[in-house]
Amino acid sequence: MRMILRDLWRNKVLLAMMAPALLILLVNNYIPMFGVILAFKNYDYAGGILGSPWAGFSNFKFLFSSTDAWIITRNTVLYNVAFIIINLVLGVTFAILLNEIRSKFLSKLYQSAMFLPYFLSFVVVAYLAYSFLSPELGVLNKFILPWLGLEPRAWYTEAEYWPYILVLVNTWKGIGYFSIIYLAAIIGLDTEYYEAAKMDGANKWQQIVKITVPLLMPVMVIMTLLQIGKIFYSEFGLFYQTPRDVGMIYSTTNVIDTYVYRALMNLGDIGMASAAGLYQSVVGFVLILIANQIVRKYDKDSSLF
Repeated sequence: MRMILRDLWRNKVLLAMMAPALLILLVNNYIPMFGVILAFKNYDYAGGILGSPWAGFSNFKFLFSSTDAWIITRNTVLYNVAFIIINLVLGVTFAILLNEIRSKFLSKLYQSAMFLPYFLSFVVVAYLAYSFLSPELGVLNKFILPWLGLEPRAWYTEAEYWPYILVLVNTWKGIGYFSIIYLAAIIGLDTEYYEAAKMDGANKWQQIVKITVPLLMPVMVIMTLLQIGKIFYSEFGLFYQTPRDVGMIYSTTNVIDTYVYRALMNLGDIGMASAAGLYQSVVGFVLILIANQIVRKYDKDSSLF
């Protein structure tokens, strides 16, 4: 104990510098975790969190006994798998292309143009999508499809188109964010590797394949692991606002978050919503542990812990 106190006193300046961040982490991340007990209670507004009666695992039954359980789980996982792959491949590709632009003005212009959609809310994105997909006045039905000699489509009533539309919208909105992260990592790479490669006669493609991508691998692994942790979560605005909550396309647009939201709005069951949130968190945490262990097995330095 005396040794611990001595170490704390010796590092008092560092501990004082960490204190604000630790306080924010405690208030924002750990104290709210107390609310997970709502998943095991029949919430009563009069009794509050502690005064509500216990419900065991009955709140989880609503989620898993529903006929939609398979559809919303399938949609959530498959969409997130597609997002992870596309964000990784396109993010790295665009970062490498941006790094090769020699004009500083054009580089900043392209980065700003790609990053701008990231700051738009999904309400705005939903209206932009509607301006393209509107059955009567949308750009696609009114101009592009007739120009290509194709018949107009009822985009908001035909479910088979929405896996492509949602992936496209998500990529357009988020690819700038991922590209900037990978670009920052590329800029930080040691230029001596490239100079040595040029002296050995390596062309640009060989430099990218043999130097840039391998050195970028730790960042790619960490970004992928972080996204795997949220594989059971969905961007609510993307799946609720963009399809405009049309029931005819629920088979391809309904995910766990939108399903819980609609159930909460119809039933007002806070315990069920908490159970779904806890289920998503636990599964995400387990997936991160598994993925991290796999990465650790093959490349210990690239793992999170």
